[in-house]
Amino acid sequence: MGRRRAPELYRAPFPLYALQVDPSAGLLIAAGGGGAAKTGIKNGVHFLQLEQVNGRLSASLLHSHDTETRATMNLALAGNILAAGQDAHCQLLRFQTLQQKGKNKAEKAGSKEQRPRQRKGAAPAEKKSGAETHQEGAELSVENLQAVQTDFSPDPLQKVVCFNHDNTLLATGGTDGYVRVWKVPSLEKVLEFKAHEGEIEDLALGPEGKLVTVGWDLKASVWQKDQLVTQLHWQENGPIFSNTPYRYQACRFGQVPDQPAGLRLFTVQIPHKRLRQPPPCYLTAWDGSTFLPLRTKSCGHEVISCLSVSESGTFLGLGTVTGSVAIYIAFSLQRLYYVKEAHGIVVTDVAFLPEKGRGPELLGSHETALFSVAVDSRCQLHLLPSRRSVPVWLLLLLCVGLIVMTILLLQSAFPGFL
Repeated sequence: MGRRRAPELYRAPFPLYALQVDPSAGLLIAAGGGGAAKTGIKNGVHFLQLEQVNGRLSASLLHSHDTETRATMNLALAGNILAAGQDAHCQLLRFQTLQQKGKNKAEKAGSKEQRPRQRKGAAPAEKKSGAETHQEGAELSVENLQAVQTDFSPDPLQKVVCFNHDNTLLATGGTDGYVRVWKVPSLEKVLEFKAHEGEIEDLALGPEGKLVTVGWDLKASVWQKDQLVTQLHWQENGPIFSNTPYRYQACRFGQVPDQPAGLRLFTVQIPHKRLRQPPPCYLTAWDGSTFLPLRTKSCGHEVISCLSVSESGTFLGLGTVTGSVAIYIAFSLQRLYYVKEAHGIVVTDVAFLPEKGRGPELLGSHETALFSVAVDSRCQLHLLPSRRSVPVWLLLLLCVGLIVMTILLLQSAFPGFL
């Protein structure tokens, strides 16, 4: 039996590092590039239109936004505003889907650079990237808004960016260990503090101004603005390795399914040093208000590179440095889906198809869809078939039937039973 494979959804002309999904317009946004080196590899943000075609989810290039010499390494999405981490800076982009009306062929030809996909005569680079064309009459415009430097180390790099719950603020972290919080869209700085000694690996903004950060100093911290609330200790109810230091690789907040006010925090722990026989990595679920560990489980010996939580908080998506992709159920941390070396190289980002907007339409008969991107320039699709469940009323009916049958059998075997 051959190795399980995930379908390739799209191939870009540059390495891919970041991924976001806009549920309202059904857009998949993938970004990356070759950086400032003069290698001929471009830098850009590609906007892909998601559609169901003959019962299959497909993606086609709708717009390519050139970022010149800056590769986009991380993304956050708030409505139609993207926050893009490019070297030591954060660049805000605003995109808008438009409908063409009464444009003639000459006008379309004159706007070729704005809309790289065309029905006929696609450019060679587009053909090579696997871009499809569809949906005549649609176009997308992208506008550069504010930009600000967010990291000031000797080798500056913004490593993570995220918005708060109402999209009025965004937080950034990088190699200098500082968290900086900015107003949107002015990018006026409202908060700055030293969170870690060394690089910040990930951060997550929660309700009531709570902020969780994880860094290369092996610490995970919960902050209220710039005040330390508590440190996370994932091994309180988990395994203990005296000779194997672990660090936190990722952190994400997620809803508790069927509990609108409930909140969970999920973290990934990986060995701090690469070993010839690597110990397992771990997933931990935390109470979102007390920040006490609820459950910790091993997620295999492949080093985890990225983490995503589905919109409803039902599923967790993981990518590894060896290119594998997995989907876990958040409640029990049980693995439901796994493709070994789907990319064959480090998975740089994963993102779920949201369950709102066009999500249900695009999902079709599947329970969830996870997208993954990697340095191999590919975007892959991972579909989880709907798990068959028995309705409660049917279970009750079966139980009543079994009780009646048992009574009848007993009555037949022992006439005086009743």
